[in-house]
Amino acid sequence: MPDRPARLTKPTLDKDLDKLTHVEDTIRYVTRPLVAPGIALIFLGLAMLFAGFYVLDRPRVTLTVAATALAGYMALNIGAKDVANNVGAAVGARAITIPSALVMAAICEILGATIAGGPVIATVSSHIVDVTEAANTGKLTWLMMAALLSAAIWINLATWLKAPVSTTHAIVGAVVGAGIASSGPGLVNWHVMLAISSAWVVTPILAGALAALFLFFIKTFIIYREDKIAGAKYWIPVLMGVMAGIFATYILVQTTPAENLSGSAKALIGLGVGLAAWLIARPLVIRQSVGLDNKNSALRTLFRLPLVGSAALLSFAHGANDVANAIGPLAAIVRAGGSKFVAPPGGPAPLWVVLIGACGISVGLLLFGPRLIRLVGEQITKLNPMRAYCVALSAASTVIVAASLGLPVSSTHVAVGSVFGVGFFREWYTTHSKRRLAYLRHKSEHLEIEEPEERNIDEIRRRRLVRRSHFMTIIAAWIVTVPVSATLAAIVYWAMVALFV
Repeated sequence: MPDRPARLTKPTLDKDLDKLTHVEDTIRYVTRPLVAPGIALIFLGLAMLFAGFYVLDRPRVTLTVAATALAGYMALNIGAKDVANNVGAAVGARAITIPSALVMAAICEILGATIAGGPVIATVSSHIVDVTEAANTGKLTWLMMAALLSAAIWINLATWLKAPVSTTHAIVGAVVGAGIASSGPGLVNWHVMLAISSAWVVTPILAGALAALFLFFIKTFIIYREDKIAGAKYWIPVLMGVMAGIFATYILVQTTPAENLSGSAKALIGLGVGLAAWLIARPLVIRQSVGLDNKNSALRTLFRLPLVGSAALLSFAHGANDVANAIGPLAAIVRAGGSKFVAPPGGPAPLWVVLIGACGISVGLLLFGPRLIRLVGEQITKLNPMRAYCVALSAASTVIVAASLGLPVSSTHVAVGSVFGVGFFREWYTTHSKRRLAYLRHKSEHLEIEEPEERNIDEIRRRRLVRRSHFMTIIAAWIVTVPVSATLAAIVYWAMVALFV
């Protein structure tokens, strides 16, 4: 037997190299979750540098820069927490991919914050407490710092506990608590708090009613018709046109002074935008309808386009409303000093402050949004595109109206109110609608119609009980958030004053 040739390689070296490769793979796997927090820290550092450039010539630069970091952190939390409410339904209905949804939401959030965020920012920064008195006594900066820090702590704690809290409730409660801790109850503008609290109660109910109304319209004129496709081809472009026209009019009202453009001119421009949107949407819907059967599954396909539009509108409304939760206190701190870059007291927030909040929300949703969107998108698949469209459109409309009035409302609770409005309406419509019963009788050619889920009364009661219990969880979180965040803000304020003043 011939001798084997001598091996010129070192097996141990290959094994050691393989071990190093495995170590590198392990490190890459372990550090992957740290990438998003690392990018978030980089954003906060850039925000602080950005703020330092603008306030370098004013007193208490360090405090302002620290407040900017807290505001940026709040904005990241808002973007990470609420993005799924805005686009989760569209992703779950497969109307848009996750990357496209993230980019769309980020752009719309920035536009909403910069174009329409002014009234709510003014309310949070100037109207909840008497900022003039707080500034004169030198307490305003510490008050708003305590509000930002305590609201961020409470939101993080509630997220860890999986409690459905509102960032709006948290920051409003924190400002009130810190204000009372600094100067007593007299510093709080209780009439403003009464208006805000009333809006918190009214807006979810209003959104639910609007969602039910939209769904009633769709069921009446599209779903329960002999030719569903014909109804969809006619009405979906109309809905898209109405949505675009109303939104264009709102933007003109928010951005154009009355002396530059009259109300009738704004209405005419909005009408023109609506007609243009109708003309664009009509051939798209007709093209989508080719080859579709006369079934509800076909309607799900045709409603993807308006669902994406309503999701974009909801993201815009969220940016207009929730940016104040992050930068309202920061705007008050910036206004407390004098500089050529600082807006006068009672005026609009400086643009650089708004941009930090808007970009922070967008960075938060880009970094932490995909996981939440997947979660909500998978859980919300039973909310088909028609119902999801009603929820998104009603929530966006309600939040936009509240934002234009300067009322900081919870976009999350408004969206939940829309979902419950759709759910309660469907329960009523299933039992009481003569149109639906006549349609089903005609289709089945039977006198008695009994759907499978209607045969099991116990199952219906169980589902309703679960829905009511979830509703009570939302109410409990709303009731708890304001006093808890207020108490925490008072404690943080006293601690800050004891340590630094």
